[in-house]
Amino acid sequence: MPSPSESAVLPRRVALHAAALALTPRWVWGQDATAKDLAGSECIAPSKPGGGFDLTCTLASQAIAKVRPAFAPLRTRYLPGGIGAVAFDRAATSRLDSRHALVAFSSGSLLNIAQGRFGPHRLDAVRWVATLGTDYGVVAVHPQSPFQTLTQLMQALRDSNQRMVFGAGGTLGSQDWMKAALLVRHAGRDPRHMRFVSFEGGGEAIKALVGGHINVFTGDAAEAMKAQAHGAKFRLLAVLSPARLPGALSQVPTATEQATHLVWPTVRGVYMAMGTPPALVSAWTAAFAQAHADPGYAALCQMHGLTPHRLTGAALDTYVQASVEEYRQLARELGLRLWKTGTA
Repeated sequence: MPSPSESAVLPRRVALHAAALALTPRWVWGQDATAKDLAGSECIAPSKPGGGFDLTCTLASQAIAKVRPAFAPLRTRYLPGGIGAVAFDRAATSRLDSRHALVAFSSGSLLNIAQGRFGPHRLDAVRWVATLGTDYGVVAVHPQSPFQTLTQLMQALRDSNQRMVFGAGGTLGSQDWMKAALLVRHAGRDPRHMRFVSFEGGGEAIKALVGGHINVFTGDAAEAMKAQAHGAKFRLLAVLSPARLPGALSQVPTATEQATHLVWPTVRGVYMAMGTPPALVSAWTAAFAQAHADPGYAALCQMHGLTPHRLTGAALDTYVQASVEEYRQLARELGLRLWKTGTA
């Protein structure tokens, strides 16, 4: 699966390209982008409120507002359906009903594309604009759950996974399903017999966890932090990161610390529809490149539980292509059905 590093899955020339971009003077990036160009823009979260896509739109709006205060704030519009499939199909076929819309995506979106779940569209059927940050998976349970550690949960899975009900924002084959499936496989069980409840976004899944309707939530750290900030009560057993995360989750051990070697990074970013005028795509690309280089960008990401992931332009296109190929291979390993997809 894709590495959490911004350049680990990229060829050396792409990493050098990204480094060169970071050194480009701001006035060059922004010379063609004006407040008028981006007036009336919005960020589409292809889910119900409260999940990772919602978070992505919030971060995008705040990042742009910090470096381009003259621009009107990005408002968030929700377009649930197929965990991003509806929004992607409309964007790929120029039926998004707005040429001023950014659409949030994540590694989960790329995973669905790899399996053909977003339809037979080519990767270049949309305009990939920017990545913003890297999130990491989490494993959470109800505060009254008998499981105090991931080790205890894994032992219960080894005894019998039939009584365990997982849930998250995604369907069979989604990245949240895969986190649960890999946990079950690590416990020596067959993921095909796993009980998993799908929700339209992580926010809805967390509500189900708090309400006692599912036993285990396999979502992302950032959406978990956001839910806790809004008063949701649940217990985090592990983060699926290479090392402990800084800030509010610093006391949550990694899965690896608990003898379950599972790391799952989730990159978050935005794309635009096929029919978006090239000038607008260029304007947004320039604006996000400027936001990436701002000295406060890392702190802004950390506030939302993310680490910076700064890609635009050709480097982003290469990253998307490499990620989709790796996810397609992982799907084959887990025996998932692959639908026909577009090439390139």
